[in-house]
Amino acid sequence: MTRVVCPGSFDPVTNGHLDIVRRASRLFDEVVVAVLVNESKKSLFSLEERMDLLAQATEDLPNVSVASFRGLLVNFCTEHGISAIVKGLRAVSDFDYELQMAQMNGSLTDVDTVFVPTSPEYSFLASSLVKEVARGGGDVSGLVPDFVLERLDREFGRA
Repeated sequence: MTRVVCPGSFDPVTNGHLDIVRRASRLFDEVVVAVLVNESKKSLFSLEERMDLLAQATEDLPNVSVASFRGLLVNFCTEHGISAIVKGLRAVSDFDYELQMAQMNGSLTDVDTVFVPTSPEYSFLASSLVKEVARGGGDVSGLVPDFVLERLDREFGRA
């Protein structure tokens, strides 16, 4: 059984994230979507909210679960019997950073990294951009699930 992780902050979860998770769920036996707890970073949504939104977004995928982690991702992988990290790549600049991270992780453990290119319609998409556009009153309806859009509207006083 191949168990993999799709890590991220998911603040908020976007359709780009879900594209990678869905594709990973077709390729691997089990996918753990792991939400990073980063106390030094100010998140729009709490850890619990992000995990709830992810659980709702992946409820139709029986081999996907949601968890959280602190510290090194490779330690989380080792503790949970996870053999690989699945990372979506939007651009060449992503590859440069992610390759360096994959090589560092590989030097620490036997956990491999699998790169999945983002579908073209999501190649520009990032949670930070979604928040910026939503905060400014722009329409992000095609970029996030409807229930995430509702939460963004509430957060930014539009509901």
